[in-house]
Amino acid sequence: MKELLKRPLRKPAPCNNYFLCLYKIKTFFDKKPELYNKRKAMRTVHDLLMSKPVVFNTVDPSTLVIDALQMLNSVNLSYLVVKKGDEFKGIFCERDYSRNVILKGRSSASTTVEEVMTTDLPIVDTGDTVERCMNLMISHKARYLLGYNEQEFAGVITIHDLLRQVISNKEAVFDHSMAEQLLSHEEGRKIY
Repeated sequence: MKELLKRPLRKPAPCNNYFLCLYKIKTFFDKKPELYNKRKAMRTVHDLLMSKPVVFNTVDPSTLVIDALQMLNSVNLSYLVVKKGDEFKGIFCERDYSRNVILKGRSSASTTVEEVMTTDLPIVDTGDTVERCMNLMISHKARYLLGYNEQEFAGVITIHDLLRQVISNKEAVFDHSMAEQLLSHEEGRKIY
């Protein structure tokens, strides 16, 4: 036993990919259900949305992409909520710009947000747990989830919201030995 204590601890490899981090957390708990049951009750989508500021990053579908990009820069966020009046239409994000404008040779000055926005994001109910959100993001490889309270748009849950939740509640979710096991968990030669 003394020999084990004298061995230097192996430093865990950093987790630089959001989806890989979420996947490591999920697979760790899948393999160690007894540790998963020790965690406190997971927060809900409603809790996450209530902890965020009121949505101010909205844009009309007819807005030119160049104007939407300037708004993204001014609000310092990675997405804008696209609404026509009070009706939710989609999300415009940096990824939409790079994939649907730049890579397709379109002009930001003549393309509207409606032409390039994302409309097919996974939907969660405000009563769903953070755990469900993590599973949806992993399975759909999405960075955003749309929160709905029955038929009414409630807000956007981002991958950053979920990671902040895990980090801020790490003491409640992980004890020290569990965190060490999670960080040192070997993934073998899997490619994500």
